Amino acid sequence: MNPLERYRTIIPDWEGFQDTMQRRDPPTIRVRTGRISTKSLKDRLETQGFVLSEVEGLPDFLRVTDGPHSVADTLENWLGLCYIQQASTGVAAPLLGPRPGERVLDLCAAPGGKTTHAADLMQDRGCIVAVDRNEDRIRALLGNMYRTAHPNVLVVAGDGRSLPDGALFDRVLVDVPCSAEGTMRRKRGTPRGQTAKFRRQAPKRQEALLRRAIALTRPGGTILYSTCTFAPEENEAVVDRVLKDTPVTLDPITVDVPHSPGLTSFEELTFDPSLEGACRIYPHHFDSGGLFLARLTRLGGDPPPGSSVDPRPDNAVELPGWSPVPAAFPDGRTDPEAAAETIQASFHRLESLFGVGADVLSDFGWIVRGEDLWVHRCGSWPLGSWGESDRWRVVSVGLRAMVPDYRNRPRPTNDLFRLLENAILPKLVPLSLDEWAKLLDGEDVPVPGVESGFAPLGIQGHVAGRGLVRGETVRHEIPKVQARWLAKILELVSSRATPVRQEE
Repeated sequence: MNPLERYRTIIPDWEGFQDTMQRRDPPTIRVRTGRISTKSLKDRLETQGFVLSEVEGLPDFLRVTDGPHSVADTLENWLGLCYIQQASTGVAAPLLGPRPGERVLDLCAAPGGKTTHAADLMQDRGCIVAVDRNEDRIRALLGNMYRTAHPNVLVVAGDGRSLPDGALFDRVLVDVPCSAEGTMRRKRGTPRGQTAKFRRQAPKRQEALLRRAIALTRPGGTILYSTCTFAPEENEAVVDRVLKDTPVTLDPITVDVPHSPGLTSFEELTFDPSLEGACRIYPHHFDSGGLFLARLTRLGGDPPPGSSVDPRPDNAVELPGWSPVPAAFPDGRTDPEAAAETIQASFHRLESLFGVGADVLSDFGWIVRGEDLWVHRCGSWPLGSWGESDRWRVVSVGLRAMVPDYRNRPRPTNDLFRLLENAILPKLVPLSLDEWAKLLDGEDVPVPGVESGFAPLGIQGHVAGRGLVRGETVRHEIPKVQARWLAKILELVSSRATPVRQEE
């Protein structure tokens, strides 16, 4: 028996739903709006032969209906100008509503689609604490965050249920692990195997995560509970139990995308009538995946002063447990005086070698951890109130910016060059696609008139990464995995492969 048959009575247009589930959803991309406009990205991709259309209700998304090859293997994706993301999941971050300067918690963040979307909406100002317990998924989160160049994300490894008290957040996203029925289109409608133990334990873990999210949200703050499953046991039932005994109220969701209301009953279960204000997105609604969303408002006590007013960038309301990010990471191994010297030496090299002025550098925060300098726009962080524990650890604060070279001088990273792209464009060493192909094949490329030393290398008007110039020739210093990906892209561009359908 089809395991989805149990939903026949609650899913409108059952035949349309069944038909959609048998087809792979077309890829959609979200524009990295802090770095490129939707129109510019659309023009670039259409010039290459991609066929794109708008996605209803999601102005920063584009649906890819055809193209010469996978949109994943484009220079635009490699440069971090877009993020391949299922359209339905693009509803979550706008409903959470993060604003510049706020403190946001993502309890189950990897691989980072919703996290980086929220960072874009925050204009990269304020602090997103992105938590995940799976080390492999954290690596994916870091890769996506670095590629798209978001400096306001603090990545923490740990179970969201064990996150410490001490700091409250303006908004918390709880995108819980679930049975993932809404992603079945990737497997032609075939559900993944689920044990009876999983079905029993999943709602318990989901409820625990939601309760922890509520406990860490300030009065008046927003909690968004999200799953990619159709199962009421993991959706309305979880929220219903929380509504009974926690200081929250359900905020009815209004969105400009096709959707269905939440359920107030299913089979023998009945739920709080307010859950009709939740949101169910089914795959046939706009040819994407499935998603459940419930938005809650934290009650109890007085909101922090000024919390009813939109904060300006880096001018968010005061919240308990938050303190300025120090210049030296508080691990007992990073000396504050040495950190100050590292920062000054780094500033001097960035200004003297790459023309990055003090006005640009002062727009960011800088923190030394070990021998490395990190750049961020978090403004403040919760670590001062968290104490120490073996149940969580800080992985990154923004982006790694400078690392020691062979002579122990601060060397800019590829990620820093990408972040400071606009400031270093005058120093950019532009290379053609053919020159890049030679570089990636291990050849040095002539760059007459360019001084020896580290240089930002350009490709089609954007920073591709760091190079080392010696004797008016350059070699690239892009990590091997990224270099192999770029080499594949250049091969596709040069070959002009016969167009293939995206359903492959």
